[in-house]
Amino acid sequence: MQRPIYSITPFTLLDFPGKTACILWFAGCNMRCPFCYNPEIVFGKGIKTIDEALDFLRSRKGLLEGVVLSGGECTMHPRIVDLLTEVRRMGFAIKIDTNGSRPRTLQTLITQGLVDYVALDFKALEDKYHLLTGSDLFAEFEESLSILLRSGLPFEVRTTVHSELLNKEDLASMTRYLDNKGYTGTYYFQHFVNGIPTIAPLPHSSRLPGLEGLATKEIAIEIRG
Repeated sequence: MQRPIYSITPFTLLDFPGKTACILWFAGCNMRCPFCYNPEIVFGKGIKTIDEALDFLRSRKGLLEGVVLSGGECTMHPRIVDLLTEVRRMGFAIKIDTNGSRPRTLQTLITQGLVDYVALDFKALEDKYHLLTGSDLFAEFEESLSILLRSGLPFEVRTTVHSELLNKEDLASMTRYLDNKGYTGTYYFQHFVNGIPTIAPLPHSSRLPGLEGLATKEIAIEIRG
């Protein structure tokens, strides 16, 4: 019996804009970002089945407004469509956190009306993508971004900033890239939090000053953390 879900956060006000929600954390990932805060989820095995997760959600009907799928990388799991079809039947709004590596799955979820909001992780531009993800999935990220831009679905783009991995010039280039692609809205920079176990040992990260100044006419910059 497959147990793809590592754990469930039963309540959050922070992870789904404007909604009370829970988080289903999916085990496993197709990237190995050195700054990842969830090594136990990336390398670990799930302990809950899809059916157990659905039982939990049935117990929260009328109490929560939304469900967040995170990880790891939730779009890797073959039953995600079945899961979200049932979640939708229960009346929950749905958000997914994704690294953008599975554009076909993302397109399916959007086409079938199984997602309301997406948080897309923008790890780096192509020249640093392998360094920051341990993968060669930049083309897939680009396709996912294009799918979201065409869809009209509400979504955000966010980047975790470790000062030894991405500098201000990198972030300026990433902002220009999004601007050129036609992204409008807020681009979130999340400062790396020191002192938390990560996939790889990393030096201390300093806060980069002046990142708000990277905003363009169409893109606002917001700093998290």
